[in-house]
Amino acid sequence: MEIDRAALAAFLRRRRELLQPEDVGLPRGPRRRTVGLRREEVAELCHMSTDYYARLERERGPQPSESMIASMAQGLHLSLDERDHLFRLAGHAPPVRGTGAVGEHISPGLLRVLDRLTDTPAEVVTELGETLRQTPLGVALTGDTTGFAGPARSIGYRWFTDPGTRALYEPADHAFLSRMFVSGLREVAALRGPGSRASHYAELLLARSDEFRDLWDRHEVGIRPHHVKRFVHPDVGALELNCQTLLDPDQSHRLVVYTAVPGSESHERLRLLAVIGPRALR
Repeated sequence: MEIDRAALAAFLRRRRELLQPEDVGLPRGPRRRTVGLRREEVAELCHMSTDYYARLERERGPQPSESMIASMAQGLHLSLDERDHLFRLAGHAPPVRGTGAVGEHISPGLLRVLDRLTDTPAEVVTELGETLRQTPLGVALTGDTTGFAGPARSIGYRWFTDPGTRALYEPADHAFLSRMFVSGLREVAALRGPGSRASHYAELLLARSDEFRDLWDRHEVGIRPHHVKRFVHPDVGALELNCQTLLDPDQSHRLVVYTAVPGSESHERLRLLAVIGPRALR
């Protein structure tokens, strides 16, 4: 496939003009005259330089890589159909879709909700517990969990291979969480089948962790998270947070939102955490 520079440029310009600052969690400002977003705002959302993005809108520059196109599709809040169209305009085959191929493109609707949760810990995760996006207070609560690579991207994998992962959770809950992670991985592995990423993670953990092996042999399924999660934060101490989940069935993504009961000690500590801000927790 060849890149269609004119169509690509026109599509990018139109999508940028249709997006409003409030759609992506940005302030509008009293003197704003730009129709839609500015190029520099889109470039920041897409994790690229303003110059690079501007050249694409002007039908110039090198052909974007597949990873760059995926980043642009996410930054522009494209739907899956729009994402696939963008890939084709850039001269690439779109990512495979289907039951066995769960992608990492977050739906525009889920992103809009996440962008509005500026004062709340929240994250978008895959069915394997891989964090795709966090709010700033979400980073302050658990650390930046989007930066892991390979199997370590999955919290279930880290739970059995990285002792530091457990330090953020109430020790009395560790045994239950271990069972929950194993149960969840078994269900996803059965759903996606042999050769899936879930099956690969299970094989790796069977070779690395005695605890995982013992729990895997129980064949437990259906163990669901508690509605209240108990954290032990190094800066603010113990936190009991209610956990609400919004599911995107098309991508098997979950938006997880953590809230504290108003007036509770956890509520006050969460407010303090918002002041302290993110820190390196791993």
